[in-house]
Amino acid sequence: MPPPTSNKRLHVLTLVDGIGTYGGAETTARDIAQGLDPERFRSTLCVTRWEPLPEFQAARDELDAAGVGFIGLERKSRFDLAPWRRLTAHMRENEVDVLHSHKFGSNVWGALLAPRVPVPVFVAHEHTWSYEGNRLRVLLDRRLIARRADAFIAVSEEDRRRMIEVEGIPEEKTRFIASGIVDPTVSTNDPASVRRDLGISNGAPVIGVVATLRSQKALDVLFRAAALLREEFPDLAVLVAGGPDPKEPDEEGRLEAVVRDLDVGGSVRFLGRRDDVPDLVAAMDIGVLSSDYEGCPLSVMEYMEAGKPVVATAVGGLADIVDDGTTGLLVPPQDPQAFAAAVATILRDGPRARAMGEAGRARRRDRFDIERTIRQVEDLYEALHREKTGGPDEGRGR
Repeated sequence: MPPPTSNKRLHVLTLVDGIGTYGGAETTARDIAQGLDPERFRSTLCVTRWEPLPEFQAARDELDAAGVGFIGLERKSRFDLAPWRRLTAHMRENEVDVLHSHKFGSNVWGALLAPRVPVPVFVAHEHTWSYEGNRLRVLLDRRLIARRADAFIAVSEEDRRRMIEVEGIPEEKTRFIASGIVDPTVSTNDPASVRRDLGISNGAPVIGVVATLRSQKALDVLFRAAALLREEFPDLAVLVAGGPDPKEPDEEGRLEAVVRDLDVGGSVRFLGRRDDVPDLVAAMDIGVLSSDYEGCPLSVMEYMEAGKPVVATAVGGLADIVDDGTTGLLVPPQDPQAFAAAVATILRDGPRARAMGEAGRARRRDRFDIERTIRQVEDLYEALHREKTGGPDEGRGR
């Protein structure tokens, strides 16, 4: 796209609850904020549940290096409104042109803030949810967020369909933009040495999942499948890389109890949140995901980039990502028998597993790259700004 004819840039404020050190939605929000063309956009990231902890410093440093402004709302509780008043004042003073919120909570706040500032363009971005039950959420999506948003982004075709058919959001308000990943760090460690460090015997089949420990991921289904698989693969190893979700503090204990009850503790390894995920994925034979619902999970893209076949549930955007039968296998949710059968099918056929992995890497690079996501979002910002202001793509802030 040609550069703008003016030295003015659209000022984009991204609103999200976390800084993106874990969680696919938060990571995508930060990647977009950092990746916007600095010649055309001025970017600010606002984290609505900010705590200035040392573990977030690397992410802050990346934002600074990319020239992205940062606002951390240190809210004491969900009823603490003072930080929102300060943010509103900041947005007015700094003349925000586009407010882009991510996930339900920030979408609600974005819908409340956009007309109050006011902001010319408001974009809401939903990354995943089950679209079942929770009538209040459906009501807020339709009556508040969709009415005030100039565009409501879905990360999968299935999510967009449900927005329209289940929630009743006008079709013209919705957009489908797939998420993507930054070209990931390539593992330079020998997978065999990684396995040895984890106490896994040479030649043992290894499957693994990279996921925050939350009920949505239905990891108990994976563990029940592992119990079935051990009949044929007694030395099976199941790697679980991911820490607990602060919103579901009891989930980790529940999952550990499931593992004990199934007597699969010799197979399942809870590794916690790790900074060596590329090494762990390289050590896997199959990347798995047993979720009850998903949007556009980045972990599956990481498996594919590493050349690993995928076994996952056929929910949400997974049908967009995984080419069933070519890059992996999709199975119904909450079906441990089907999950185990799919894993066993791939473990038994090494040449097919390698072919699936190679096809998956090619598919990921062609369709799920963060640069492609960012370009689509940039085009959306500029098109909406032209429609709302009746002028060229010139922002108010420099």
